[in-house]
Amino acid sequence: MHRERHSIGRVGWLRAAVLGANDGIVSTASLVLGVASAQTSSSGVLLAGVAGLVAGAMSMATGEYVSVSSQADTEKAALAQEKEELAVNYEGEVQELMSLYVKRGLEPALAHQVAEQLMAHDALDAHAREELGLTDTNSARPLQAALFSAVSFSAGAVLPVMVAWLTPAGFVLPLVILSTLLSLAVLGYISSVAGKAPAAMAIIRITFWSALAMALSMGAGSLVGHALA
Repeated sequence: MHRERHSIGRVGWLRAAVLGANDGIVSTASLVLGVASAQTSSSGVLLAGVAGLVAGAMSMATGEYVSVSSQADTEKAALAQEKEELAVNYEGEVQELMSLYVKRGLEPALAHQVAEQLMAHDALDAHAREELGLTDTNSARPLQAALFSAVSFSAGAVLPVMVAWLTPAGFVLPLVILSTLLSLAVLGYISSVAGKAPAAMAIIRITFWSALAMALSMGAGSLVGHALA
């Protein structure tokens, strides 16, 4: 029996992983560049990078958990309401499901037959899928999202921190910029392959906006450095 594998099944963890890694690279690199542009010592740059890594990973995990938990709560409430409606007015729910299939192009008689058979098998699942758009693929998973975000953020943030730590003070800016842009291009390519999307557009999108963020951080750091000098 042939089973097709679609990239849409990866959408939950892929979104969290790409967002976390991209944020880890860009925010930490921007922080390092901003601090370095203010003529801060090497130890100060390293300290800022490490602090940004830890704080960012925890912030990403917390933010993902809270936001996805809110989504999960909404889904549970919608399912509870649907379950109650099925208990109170089963035939009305059959008609509602039937109308959805009619709108999709089925003849009324066939749509009614399909609705009855699906609801006889699992009425709540049928309405969750067809009426609410809820499936196992796109259902909210707070812990999974939080874990992927924290791990991917940390993995992305390690690079600019390591470069800032190992690079002589005079070469921190160019090497952090080059390594960050290269890693972002690789991330864009990996995400496009995992999601089976065009690679060129993913790479251009991620590098352009990230380069803009780093440029603004450098400008702000330089201005603050001159103001405090």
